[in-house]
Amino acid sequence: MTLIILFMVYLCVSMMLGLPIAFALLFGSAATALHMGGSATNPQIVAAQLMRGIDSVTMMALPFFIIAGELMNRGGLTKRIIDFCNIFVGGVRGGLGYVTILACLLFASLVGSAVASTAALGAILIPMMADSGYSRPKAAGLVAAGNMVAPIMPPSVPMIVYGVAAGVSIKSLFLGGIAPALYLTVVMSVTWFLVSRKDAPKVDKQKTSLKETARIFMSGLWALLLPLIIIVGLRGGVFTATEAGVVAVIYALLIGVLVYRELSLKDIFRALVSAAKTSAVVMFLAATAMVAGYIMTIARMPQIITAAMSGLVDRPILLNVMLMVVVLVVGMAMDVVPTILILTPIFLPLLKASGIDPVYFGILFTLVNVLGLLTPPVGPVLNVACAAGKVKMEEILMPTMPYFIAQCILLFVMTLIPETILTPLRWIAGYVPRAPVPSILNYF
Repeated sequence: MTLIILFMVYLCVSMMLGLPIAFALLFGSAATALHMGGSATNPQIVAAQLMRGIDSVTMMALPFFIIAGELMNRGGLTKRIIDFCNIFVGGVRGGLGYVTILACLLFASLVGSAVASTAALGAILIPMMADSGYSRPKAAGLVAAGNMVAPIMPPSVPMIVYGVAAGVSIKSLFLGGIAPALYLTVVMSVTWFLVSRKDAPKVDKQKTSLKETARIFMSGLWALLLPLIIIVGLRGGVFTATEAGVVAVIYALLIGVLVYRELSLKDIFRALVSAAKTSAVVMFLAATAMVAGYIMTIARMPQIITAAMSGLVDRPILLNVMLMVVVLVVGMAMDVVPTILILTPIFLPLLKASGIDPVYFGILFTLVNVLGLLTPPVGPVLNVACAAGKVKMEEILMPTMPYFIAQCILLFVMTLIPETILTPLRWIAGYVPRAPVPSILNYF
């Protein structure tokens, strides 16, 4: 227990001093190892653990999907998706809000990052909604909350990280994220209807000719074929998650260069540079998290925490709820990827002891981590939405809260009733849980 306290103190102090989280993890691990002595202080072992953190074929899916998202974003995809959504829901009252929600879902199936999706869509949709008579803070809040679906809908960067850290199938995680992403979209739409029914402008959409509608539809269809190809390919066993990333990059290049013709050599170079920077940050985090996981293991931290929470192991529903609350609190102060990398090795023994399926838990775990992006004091998505919408943080908080509360209620329902996730996953992927997942329905 002393080692656990020392590790957390070193980690928190490092972060408060301004060290990046990866370096804070490395410092906390090294300092704890010095207290332990023995083989833990061997620099060769530390170096080997650093390499193990990134020496993974599965982890290679990460940079490929990031590159694909960058290429599609720079290749004119964003505007076409918005125009595509506008065809279907742009004509109803509050239509631009529904366009935003639907665009977030469709764009999520290509990007896999809430921050990237908010930056891309917010730059277009927030000014568009403001020009149509909507409140700018309310528009920024809608864009921020709507993009919570991005890390849930495949391909999801956080799910790749969790899959590697927990040793579970990324294919199952991807396919299992489809139903919760659709639930989030429905919840967002209902919340928007309740929030905007009094002050939404009556007319959002200008009439377009049948020829123009057909052109917009076909243009957007090319972009939306990519997630369909990925999902069908994974479901049919045509390719692995890593190979799906390669397919996504090739498809993004072909569409951007040959179909949309908006992707130049300069854009490709910039996309590769941006993707390399993002991938390097995540990869280094994964490497340092492996060192931290090694130190936690030899210090028997997971066993100590499991023993401390042994009273909840026989009550898996309560344990699951408690873990979600802990992650939500941690997520308010820490980004998604480091939270997943730090907490996964600690939670895994608890999951095994209580019989909670790791794929089901991973989907919930990802969602609750993502909700932390929408809360101060850190709130990366809020900050990006404020920058895109040119509003202050205090102006966006209240308009965002109804969506955040609705999403937390959805998370609570999926925690109590695992069938909301597992039943669609069984239909889509034929997935069979490793153990019966406890549900509140069993008590009725």
